[in-house]
Amino acid sequence: MGELYLVDSHVHFWDPMRLDYPWLAALPDLNRPFLQTDFAIASASANVQKLIFVEGGCKSVQNLTEVDWVSSLATIEPRIKGIVAHASLEKGKGAHAELAMLAGRPLVKGVRRSLQGEQDPDFCTQPEFVAGVKLLAEFSLTFDVCIRHDQLPGVAELARRVPQVSFILDHLGKPDVRGRRTEPWAAELKELAMLPNVVCKISGLTTEADWQKWQPADLQFYIEHALEVFGFDRVMFGGDWPVATLATNYQRWVEVVRKRIPSGDDPADVKLFQANAERIYRV
Repeated sequence: MGELYLVDSHVHFWDPMRLDYPWLAALPDLNRPFLQTDFAIASASANVQKLIFVEGGCKSVQNLTEVDWVSSLATIEPRIKGIVAHASLEKGKGAHAELAMLAGRPLVKGVRRSLQGEQDPDFCTQPEFVAGVKLLAEFSLTFDVCIRHDQLPGVAELARRVPQVSFILDHLGKPDVRGRRTEPWAAELKELAMLPNVVCKISGLTTEADWQKWQPADLQFYIEHALEVFGFDRVMFGGDWPVATLATNYQRWVEVVRKRIPSGDDPADVKLFQANAERIYRV
């Protein structure tokens, strides 16, 4: 990537001997510690100079412990510039105290309350959840949105109801790459992208494809559509390490995304790989 340094907007660390991660039991390849030293090895050729840690799915009662642990990692891995912490936004106004504690941690830039496991696609538009999301504006926190593709309309409605909060769509809304489906995902992503308070991470696609057999061409439509509808001012690169190791190595994913950027004088690569994440996460 030449002189261009990379800001990875989506990195996880976890240690099952320190915190409880129930979801890892179903994925033995991931059910072990993945730490900052492992990331340094995996990303050695990518010139990553800043990264954003995103909550790793530990038990919700351990969210503050996770934040404090990662904050301690940042003292020995200074590239950790921000944290997206779990917050129980479904508590509505009852989440205020939790958000205040999170906002008191200097590295916390935003929160994520994963929605992908909710069976009701409209869970995020329930009154209590909307009330919880509205609180984020008070603390100047962003909201990372982790969903299945069938939840895109609900997220669009939520973003309309809370225009004062910045929403960050993780993993392009997890389209069905494996099934080669493009609709209704494409139309619904375009509708979401019409909202000025929503941005999109170019991340997590390889694990939505066939883990063993995917080829860059399988991902091309999804990446290019996201870049088209959001534009280069509202997208950012995410490695989704170590989850992505189920399907790719780090450098291969960087190169797949890099090849989707048009050549020319427009600094699209700087925006996607660097400047947008720095602006949106304030790092």
